[in-house]
Amino acid sequence: MTLWPLLRHTSWPEWRQHPWRHAVALVAVALGVALAFSVHLINGSALAEFSAAVRAANGEPDLSLRSARREGFDDALYERAALAEGVLAATPVVEVDSVAWSARNERVPLRLLGVDALTVAPLAPALLPRPAASFTDPMAVLDPSLAFVNPAALQRLGMAPGDTLRVQHGDTVVALRIAGTVSAGGAPLAVLDVAAAQAHFGRAHKLSRIDLRLDPGVTTQAVQARLALPPDVQPVPADAATQRVSALSRAYRVNLTVLALVALFVGAFLVFSVLALSVAQRTPSFALLGVLGLSARERRDLVLAEALIVGAAGSVIGLALGTGLAALALRWLGGDLGGGYFPGAAPELRFSWPGAAVFGLLGLLAAAAGAWLPARHAAALAPAQALKGLGGHARATRPWLGPALLAAGACLALLPPVFGLPLAAYASVAALLLGGIATVPAVVQGLLSRLRPARSPLALLAVERARHERDAATVAVAGVVASLSLAVALTVMVASFREGVARWLDTVLPADLYVRTATTTASGDGAFLPREFVESARSVAGVTRVEALRARPLQLDPARPPVVLIARPIADPAQSLPLLDPPLPPGDGVDVFVSEAMVALYGARPGSSLELPGLGTVRVRGVWRDYARQFGAVAIDETAYRRLTGDSRVNDLALWLADGTDALAVQAALRALSAQPALLEFASVQQIRSLSLAIFDRSFAVTYYLQALAIGIGLFGIAASFSAQVLARRREFGLLVHLGLTRAQVVGVVSGEGAAWTAAGALLGLALGLAVSVVLVHVVNPQSFHWTMELLLPWGRLAALFAAVLVAGSVTAALCARAAARQDAVLAVKEDW
Repeated sequence: MTLWPLLRHTSWPEWRQHPWRHAVALVAVALGVALAFSVHLINGSALAEFSAAVRAANGEPDLSLRSARREGFDDALYERAALAEGVLAATPVVEVDSVAWSARNERVPLRLLGVDALTVAPLAPALLPRPAASFTDPMAVLDPSLAFVNPAALQRLGMAPGDTLRVQHGDTVVALRIAGTVSAGGAPLAVLDVAAAQAHFGRAHKLSRIDLRLDPGVTTQAVQARLALPPDVQPVPADAATQRVSALSRAYRVNLTVLALVALFVGAFLVFSVLALSVAQRTPSFALLGVLGLSARERRDLVLAEALIVGAAGSVIGLALGTGLAALALRWLGGDLGGGYFPGAAPELRFSWPGAAVFGLLGLLAAAAGAWLPARHAAALAPAQALKGLGGHARATRPWLGPALLAAGACLALLPPVFGLPLAAYASVAALLLGGIATVPAVVQGLLSRLRPARSPLALLAVERARHERDAATVAVAGVVASLSLAVALTVMVASFREGVARWLDTVLPADLYVRTATTTASGDGAFLPREFVESARSVAGVTRVEALRARPLQLDPARPPVVLIARPIADPAQSLPLLDPPLPPGDGVDVFVSEAMVALYGARPGSSLELPGLGTVRVRGVWRDYARQFGAVAIDETAYRRLTGDSRVNDLALWLADGTDALAVQAALRALSAQPALLEFASVQQIRSLSLAIFDRSFAVTYYLQALAIGIGLFGIAASFSAQVLARRREFGLLVHLGLTRAQVVGVVSGEGAAWTAAGALLGLALGLAVSVVLVHVVNPQSFHWTMELLLPWGRLAALFAAVLVAGSVTAALCARAAARQDAVLAVKEDW
């Protein structure tokens, strides 16, 4: 017998009678696919856009010679590299990160590249200046007062060719006239002559990099050997920049994708609840079809076919909805969903047909997975017994499955990351969830066996019925366990992380007022405060203490994003830094303190030596917790830093004020000390703390959506599951009424049974959620972001979740029982004859 006639004559009438039920399942699949696919599109579009921008700015050389020092290397190397045997073409580049003022007088991060317009075209054509029509001088590209900007800069700055571009350099402003454009995409970028960049930004006779195009057949190793590069110059492979871009947000993107797939997981449970209810309602129909010759396999395939139709429709709707959500998110939140990994980038949506096929298939698999148990129940039906209302489901229990999955989950959590990602930890979470659901019958039986009801016949009947039907409890409680465990795990993870960040901010922000001029670490070399300003700030009335901080990127590995070098006073490390353990005693040489990411990525443990470009070999004295810099940070005492580098620049000032001092008066006095008062930005501890936590909440906004989705689907699952149980027990209710129970007493029995099942499921879900949260906090988080945090249990919110699920389950069971009790008891009992 083919499936199509069966679907048309058995499934379609049931769908028409209860359209809302399958519509809810369809919406669940659609939402899961939409969320996962939108995250995939956002990640892919942002990464492709940012990678293209990096390739445009870096060109496509075979080899780049990059400076390991902030100030660059001697430009005499350029002539030697250009004339070296095997080098086909070479071009010099000066890189400066700073800020510029827009037409609206807003500060915009801007990257400036000094290039040689005569040699840049073969290696980086996107950086070739294109003069505007109003600039007819053919030598305009060599004019030191002119700059050429990319489309993103024109848009963010609100300017046009002919306008004056004001760029910060220290406490001064460099004025450049916009003479045209370059085609490079990505964040705001300005290109000017290489000699002009050296003169304007304090890079006299210095270069940041030299890009080389090699003769065919010449290896990069051979060229490196011929050039005999100095120690402060690093040979960087052609694909290193692309690798750095991919590594920049990989952990964030992968974790976001996994969280998005959780929506599909809970969607599968909603499909399970809907089809479990549908199969329970249609048990007489399936039994009659079985008597008429429909095999068990055909009954199973019929239910699976219904689920696949729901999954296919939900997947199509989800892919369309996900595309729209991705377009809106890219427009409003950027390519990192507020994570801050791609600042200044505004990527265009790039639809992915392979991605659509994969996530559409995942929607189908989620629907099929949700339908598997109801389909097996339909197949296991004993038709003759089911027609007489005697059950008819063959019970095939595997008591070992749940404990085995839980044990596997615990073991997987102990494994190290794979390719730098917590893949084993993700598998651990999945095993724990599935194992917890598989242990539902045993846990329900164990918990209810300890329940001693009062000497009430109705209470005793409810408890004994709940104990006896422990296999049926799997259907009723599985949704509770899945949804509550996910909600608890996400609640604990977010609360632990947020509280950890809040406590960390209290430690690293001890001063009353902070002053800065650089908006990002990258722009710290172009936007800085001179040492003279710092000394003058000490004499401002009301200022009792001043600490200066210098932050700059440091490239330790060409294939990884740069770490951040922080120079600041560290007289008492235990007070200055949030150390994990007591520091080692001071050594004879230069000591530094590293963040947790440095230990994970570079093996920089206390007592080990670390080679820092431009500073030499230093000793790691201790490890500190840093939630702001995922790829590592190194803290060094400012006195040692200035002695080793001669760099006296300052990026941030921390000021302690006397009691009763007016902060606004101090700000005014500090502005009066600066030649360019508009360069200074002030912030109090409260402002920085509020802004940091707002960024945190925006980055984890998707988890709140998943929590709400999990709870909503779990509550609907309770309703659908208990409805199925009540429908299957109509004859039982009729018999109870014939024995003398009133309808109110029948409702009370079912409500008590529902409360017992829901309480057992909620307890299991709470315990399972806490176990999953331990994996998320202590395994997934350190392996993804290379920092640790303490596990915080927000008991108030957890109690509210537990109570909400318990009340909802009891009320739902009562409502379902009332609907069943309204049926004619005589007719219900007659169905047995």
